[in-house]
Parts: sequence; structure tokens; C-alpha cells
Amino acid sequence: MQKILVVGPSWVGDTILAQPLLRRLREQDPHAQLDVLAPAWTLPLLQRMPEVSQGIASPFAHGELKVSVRLALARELRTHRYDRAIILPNSFKSALIPWLARIPLRTGYVGEFRYPLLNDARRLDVQALPTMAERFAALAQPKGASLSRPLPSLRLSVDPAARAQLLTQLGLDASARPVACLCPGAEYGPAKRWPVEYFAELARQLLSDGYQVWVIGSSKDQALGAEIAKQSGGAAIDLTGRTSLAQAVDVLSTARCVVANDSGLMHVAAALDIPLLALYGSSSPAFTPPLSARAQVLKLDLPCSPCYERECPLQHFHCMRQLTPARVRQALMPMQSSSMNGPAR
Repeated sequence: MQKILVVGPSWVGDTILAQPLLRRLREQDPHAQLDVLAPAWTLPLLQRMPEVSQGIASPFAHGELKVSVRLALARELRTHRYDRAIILPNSFKSALIPWLARIPLRTGYVGEFRYPLLNDARRLDVQALPTMAERFAALAQPKGASLSRPLPSLRLSVDPAARAQLLTQLGLDASARPVACLCPGAEYGPAKRWPVEYFAELARQLLSDGYQVWVIGSSKDQALGAEIAKQSGGAAIDLTGRTSLAQAVDVLSTARCVVANDSGLMHVAAALDIPLLALYGSSSPAFTPPLSARAQVLKLDLPCSPCYERECPLQHFHCMRQLTPARVRQALMPMQSSSMNGPAR
């Protein structure tokens, strides 16, 4: 039985985009022990991926070196006797632990002075592998091999019994009316966030269309959720900060449609195979698109976007402000037609 350690990404969305790699590794060796070393906040997602044998919490904050802690972790990992490590982040620090753990085969892309730490070093061809998910998945293949397409699809597991208990605790009833979920957060910054007042107006429209509207997000999104609920006149139920990430997966799985910024929850919705409208402003779907045939990207191809800035450098925010609720509702209409008649999950 092969033992593989994957050093995972730090972001929720990037963790989702690593699943095609994990599925491809599992396809290659159905009996492999496939462990993922990743930040603690991503472990609830890894637990929902059937391919993963074990998620191992990385004790490091972003940018921390902590050599003594890395040495201790490497000694612990050495006892697992891994045959191979695949390092997804491009940093020196991420490649250091597998090297210190003396894992025989260490695969990753060349970058940040870490060439000596890798003995299966790959040079990234950005033209051949334009998306993050493709770049990750290519590391499962032999060096020099062309990426096998299409990529394996995403899938997150959901426990219906646990979901039903959670909805009861939250005072929600997914069977009363179809559920539409709004995800107003985006960790990177406000330039990626559709305006709060637009979400509120869309919530009112969705309510009139026969939906119950739930706003999903972390504790960092609570101000957004509260304001959407207030400006919507109660049309939206604010659940921000009331669920863990694992619980957010369960809540989203009940939705008939989701409207989300380019965010981790957008990728979660894609992995749940829910009709999804993904709103892009300062970022681009060219690199990290939602990996779902049921997802639609809505963006304005303005000369100033994508800028990839945290805040609009021109201070007009046209990329999102000109993406009006009327445009979003029009894009949603085909999804509504199919989802209103589809079964609840």
C-alpha cells in the first residue's frame, strides 16, 4: 500500500480545487493511504472528501517559519513512512517539512529557492496548465506527461441526518419553500464583493419568486449578513457566523440555487453540484473558475478589470456596481426554472 502525503493549500477555495488531484491519486491506487497536511480551518472540507484518508493540521500561521516546530512535525511525519509527498503551495517553507521528514519522493513546482528540497521538481507551463486545478492535478502524473483531461469532478459528502438536525437547531425548514443561498463574503477584500444593497434587493426579488433566502458566511461576514437582512426588510435570513465551515456545507447542500462572490463558499457550492451564479469583479475566472457544469460566471469585461486589488484602485467599483441586481436576476432565471422543479437535496 502506497503512503502519500499531500501538503495542501491555505485557502478554502484552493482546497476545493485540489480535489481533482486527490481523486486522480485515488484512481491510480484505490488502496493508498492519502493524507493531507493543511491548515486546521480547511480540515472540515478534507473530511468531506472521500479520497482523503486523514487530514493533519498544520500548526503554522501564514508566513511563520518556526524551525523547531517544523522539526518536531517532520519527526512525527517520519514515523508514518510516507513513500511520496506532493507539495501544492509554491513556498520554500511548504517543501521544507517533507524534506526534513525524509520522504523519498518529493514532487512540486520549482519556486522560491526550493529546488534542492524537491527530487521530482517540475517546471510549470502556464500556457498548458492555465487553471489552478489543472496545475494541481498535473502533479499526480509522471513528470513530462500531458495532463489527462477532463479533470475528475468535485464532490463533497453530506450526512442527511446531521443536516436535518442542524436545520432544526437553526430553526430552518428546507421543505417549506425552495431555498436560495446568498454568499456575500470574500476573504481577499471588498473589491471582490458585490454590494450589500444589491444582495438585499436580490433577496426581496427571490422572496417574491417563491424562495426562502438564507445568507451564509463566516463570523467575518456578520456585518454583511446583518446589513443584507436589514436592507431586505426581513426577506433574507441571516445565518452568517452561526455555522461552522462543515455546517455551512450542509446548509448550502439544501439550496436550489446559490449566488456567490468569488470566494471559498462559491467553490463549496460548485463541489455540491448546486446551480450556482458566480459574480466576478476584481478577480478572474480564468485561473480559479467554479468547477461545475451547473455553475455560471457573471462578470463585466471592463478595461480596468480584473485588477486583482483588495480595493478598487479607481474608487468607482464599476466592475461590481454596474453588475446590477436586474442583470443578476436575468442570469438566474434559467436556473430558477430548472431548480424550482428539481428535488431538494
